[in-house]
Amino acid sequence: MKDDIWQRDEIESPCVKICVVHPAARLCTGCLRSIDEITRWSKMSPEDRREVMADLPNRKSLLTQRRGGRAARLKR
Repeated sequence: MKDDIWQRDEIESPCVKICVVHPAARLCTGCLRSIDEITRWSKMSPEDRREVMADLPNRKSLLTQRRGGRAARLKR
């Protein structure tokens, strides 16, 4: 059933509400967008947003390298 009272035009977004910026890659670890892309998202055309979204799977490999964590600190 369609709700005629509550209607919103949502902007298509890859956001998964995990908003943490990877320090080296400078990408959000949740949606894989850059800070600049996140900032401009609502002003981007639908075509530009789809272009960014199409590229997101290619960015996943930029975040797979671990920084070391506890094991790296213990080796010092």
